[in-house]
Amino acid sequence: MSTILEKIAAIEAEMARTQKNKATAGHLGLLKARLAKLRRELITPKGGGGGTGEGFDVAKTGDARIGFVGFPSVGKSTLLSNLAGVYSEVAAYEFTTLTTVPGCIKYKGAKIQLLDLPGIIEGAKDGKGRGRQVIAVARTCSLIFIVLDVLKPLQHKKLIEHELEGFGLRLNKQPPNITFRRKDKGGINLNVMVSQSELDLDTVKTILSEYKIHNADITLKYDATSDDLIDVVEGNRVYMPCIYILNKIDQISIEELDVIYKIPHCVPISAHHKWNFDDLLEKMWDYLKLVRIYTKPKGQLPDYNAPIVLHSDRTAVEDFCNKLHRSIAKEFKYALVWGSSVKHQPQKVGIEHVLADEDVVQIVKKI
Repeated sequence: MSTILEKIAAIEAEMARTQKNKATAGHLGLLKARLAKLRRELITPKGGGGGTGEGFDVAKTGDARIGFVGFPSVGKSTLLSNLAGVYSEVAAYEFTTLTTVPGCIKYKGAKIQLLDLPGIIEGAKDGKGRGRQVIAVARTCSLIFIVLDVLKPLQHKKLIEHELEGFGLRLNKQPPNITFRRKDKGGINLNVMVSQSELDLDTVKTILSEYKIHNADITLKYDATSDDLIDVVEGNRVYMPCIYILNKIDQISIEELDVIYKIPHCVPISAHHKWNFDDLLEKMWDYLKLVRIYTKPKGQLPDYNAPIVLHSDRTAVEDFCNKLHRSIAKEFKYALVWGSSVKHQPQKVGIEHVLADEDVVQIVKKI
């Protein structure tokens, strides 16, 4: 382990020394590719994945999973206790939560699992503390809450982002718009659709040679960086929405609060006094992008108490059937739908029809 860490430190030091200009772009790209490979080795040690660490493997339940990440003593446990009514050991000293504590809240009919992950410390991505197991669980979440102390917010925000980035988590970002396809022969073929400020054919070849890739077609559809290209080649990045929760606002002035509200993806709260929880839950709902579909048995009123919850990128009638039971899609004849996804109320639709939030659906099976 220490040798990998030493190599990482040496590469980071060399990158810090190297001036950024057109002449060094290829060299920096190569160093970044080496760094990404070493970090991957650190996450997935050779000889198969071992255990996930005591108490870190929490069964996934509910419709979505939110991970609370933050430095020790920023109020994650208090927030979880007050949101979920789950008792997570709270104390006024650092490092109270040493294992993952699951809780669950019901919001707008959806069941959402909350995980209070142990306090992340600097160097988590290099295996310090229990950072590796913490971030491995964070990668399985639908949304990350980064909880920050309002009195020391921005330096903590940068450190945590750096840790999560190092572990292949990309917060509030879209996957790079780069087409990458390996082939057996023909060398490296680079297609550029807009002018590039960082990547040229030589830099791309240098980065790919580090991965022993000598034949590939690459299309850059925007002004991409070497980091974007490495993310596409690595292929194991997780793109995830994230909300920054600035806790302990009871300790600052109204003027300071106005400034904080301008930070993107940010919600100021007081976990202790339960201030601004409505705003937080509303933002959480927007970022989770969940869609509620109500079922209607034949001849009965719709069941508005227990919606079937789907993710917004999988909302076809077929996804709805599969969520109810795997066998339903096989026996499916057509569906009657009431709601904003159809023009008539009800409308007869096929299995490919895309549903909208709060639609009502009645499935008609083949006889």
